[in-house]
Amino acid sequence: MPVIPASTKTSLPQRLRARAKTNWPQLAGVDVRYRGQLAYVAVELTSGQQQPVMRLRYSGSAHRWHLATYRASNNSYEDQHWFSGTTEEALDFVCDVLISPVTDWPQPNREPSTPGGLTN
Repeated sequence: MPVIPASTKTSLPQRLRARAKTNWPQLAGVDVRYRGQLAYVAVELTSGQQQPVMRLRYSGSAHRWHLATYRASNNSYEDQHWFSGTTEEALDFVCDVLISPVTDWPQPNREPSTPGGLTN
């Protein structure tokens, strides 16, 4: 079982935060915490809501990790054996699946409605 080097523990959050800043304006931050050979990644939405999004398993490379996506329905992670990409691509994937559907919801119509549901 490979041990995550200290340099990788420093560079991983830096790379994920840079990707979030470039590709995901809905995110205010990215938090990474480690346990053994696992890195748990959570994001903070601009609304202040914190949400776990993925778990990465270190396999000996600072750029290629095994991906598991967070499942809120049972508060667990599901391995994505088919995924092959960088950690930044993993962040893009989970944000496409977990963050975009939440932050892209249409905003409610704030104009007062007339009888029959039509707006002025």
